[in-house]
Amino acid sequence: MQQDLSEQRPGPRGPLSGIRVLDLSAYIAGPYGCSLLADQGAEVIKIEPPAGDNLRKYPSTLEAESRAFVGVNRSKWGMVLDLKQPDELATLMRLVRDADVLVHNFRPGVPERLGIAFEQLAHINPRLVYCSVTGYGATGPLRSKAGYDQVLQTMTGMCAMQAKDNGAPEILYGSVVDYYASALVAAGVSSALYERTQSGLGQHVGVSLLRAALTMQSARLVWAEGEPRDIGRDMRSGGITGIHPTREGHLYISANTSHFWQALCEKIGLPELAADPRYASVRLRAQHHDELVPRLRQALAARSALEWEALFGEAVPCAAARAVEDMFDHPQVAAEGMITDIAHPTLGSYRGFTRAIAFDRTPGPEPFAAPTLGQHTQLVRGALDGPPQD
Repeated sequence: MQQDLSEQRPGPRGPLSGIRVLDLSAYIAGPYGCSLLADQGAEVIKIEPPAGDNLRKYPSTLEAESRAFVGVNRSKWGMVLDLKQPDELATLMRLVRDADVLVHNFRPGVPERLGIAFEQLAHINPRLVYCSVTGYGATGPLRSKAGYDQVLQTMTGMCAMQAKDNGAPEILYGSVVDYYASALVAAGVSSALYERTQSGLGQHVGVSLLRAALTMQSARLVWAEGEPRDIGRDMRSGGITGIHPTREGHLYISANTSHFWQALCEKIGLPELAADPRYASVRLRAQHHDELVPRLRQALAARSALEWEALFGEAVPCAAARAVEDMFDHPQVAAEGMITDIAHPTLGSYRGFTRAIAFDRTPGPEPFAAPTLGQHTQLVRGALDGPPQD
C-alpha cells in the first residue's frame, strides 16, 4: 500500500494502530468484531459485493441508511469488489499481501470456491491472521447450514430458559449471540496477532455462533456424574432478586448477599425480614418466594422506580427500567465518553456509541461513520502499491 489510510483518521494511537484488517463479513457478528478492532486503532477496509451487505437492506426508520448497518460498521473504509470477477479478485489478492487480518462469514466451502480459503491466502501472506465466522463451525453435520442469532438461541436452550411458567420459549431480542460472537472475533484476532509477534506466522481463527451461544451458558453446561437430565441448571437466584413493579415504572433489584438483603429490608421499612432466620440465605429466600415477594411489592408501591433508585443509592444494587434512548444522555454514560457525535455522508450528524474498551495510554483515534456502499473504493485502489502481480 502506498498510502496509510489511518493517517486520515485524527486522534491518538490505539493498541492496534498499524494493523490492517480486511472485513469481508456481513450482518453483525463479523462486522461488529471488526468495528471493535477499529475502535482500537486498526485500519479496517470493509469489502462488500456489488449488492452490498445484506444488513443494508434491513427495515429501518432512517430513510437514507439502515440503522443496524450504521450501528455495527463504524470506523471502516468502504470498498466494493465482485470476487467472481478475475480482476476484482486480483485486487483483493493485492490487498491481502499487505494485510494483517482477514475476516469473513462465508459458509464452509465457499471460500475455497472463491479462491480465498486460509490455505490459499497463506501462500500469499504467511503472516495473515484469518478469521472465519460460521453458524456451526467448520466440521460436523451442520457445517453447511445457515446460522443466525435467534436460530442458535432456540437450538441451544436459551429461549427455553426464558419461558414464563412453563410457557412457550421466548427470544432474547438484541442479537445477543451475534454481539457476543463479535467480542470473540475481536479477542481471537487480537490473541492471534500477539502470538504472531513470537512465531512470525498467522493462523486460522474459527468463531461460530454455536460456540458463542454455548460460551454464554458455561455455568449451565455443567452435568455432574449421576445427575438426572431434568434439573435446574439456571443461575437465577429466584425470590427477591428480579424486576418488580413500583408506584410508577419497574425496578430491578439484586439482593443476593446478606449485606444487600439487610440494606434492602431497612430501606423499604421491613427490617424484621432481615432478622428472620427463615430468610437468612438466597436459597431460603427463594423457598419463601410466595410470602416475601408480595410484602416487597407492597412496600415498593409507595414510590416510583426512579425514586427508589435514588433512595437505594449504593446500598442496594438496582436499576429503574429505562428505554435505550435514555442512555444517550445518562450522566454515567457521558462521564465514560461512550456516546459521541459522528458525521455521516447521508444522515448528517448522528450520535452513536464508540470505544467498548477504555485504554488510558492508547485510547485510539476518533471514530467515523460506517461507509456508504463503495464510498472509498477509489481511495483504496489508489493506495495500492504497484501494478497487479500474478
